Amino acid sequence: MSEPRIVPANQASREDLDAIMREGGDSNSCRCQWFKLAQKDWKATGREARDDALVAQAGCGQPGAATTSGLVAYVGDEPAAWVAVEPRVAYPRLQTARIPWSGRDEDKDDPGVWAVTCFVVRRGFRGRGLAKALAVAAVEHARAGGASAVEGYPRVEGGTVSDLYVGSRAIFAAAGMIEVSRPTQGRAVMRVEW
Repeated sequence: MSEPRIVPANQASREDLDAIMREGGDSNSCRCQWFKLAQKDWKATGREARDDALVAQAGCGQPGAATTSGLVAYVGDEPAAWVAVEPRVAYPRLQTARIPWSGRDEDKDDPGVWAVTCFVVRRGFRGRGLAKALAVAAVEHARAGGASAVEGYPRVEGGTVSDLYVGSRAIFAAAGMIEVSRPTQGRAVMRVEW
């Protein structure tokens, strides 16, 4: 496989992002909104509204947008994969969840700490290392965006294949992250800072 071309999602079209989400498993209904919405809001929001929210957050088709909520990987001209990465404060569920806070004393509202919350790889492109390439690119993107640290929250024990949407320890290690805490037996916090 040739090296993927990875771009900020605001340089991708809505159609390209939709192609990735449609073939990504749970992402077809979630549209990377799980960490964005409080539980009550999640239950009250349908897929179409989640899709519109993702497109707005990503700034699809707006290459001049000042921010975006993720990166898109292309293999050749085909949209192949997505990673969500932006300041941790953009994820309300992370502010109140046990993960990543159990056992940590840190400012939850620090905008300099970014989070990688979701990977989606289309079926025909899995097993090619795209998630690792996206993790590396996400760290670089966050650093260029002014981040002082980047975190990921992989499942480490007892998970299922569908839990891979949050990434694995190996994916985050490939991006230079190390485990900094284990808030639960099955979940780690991986982090790189500079």
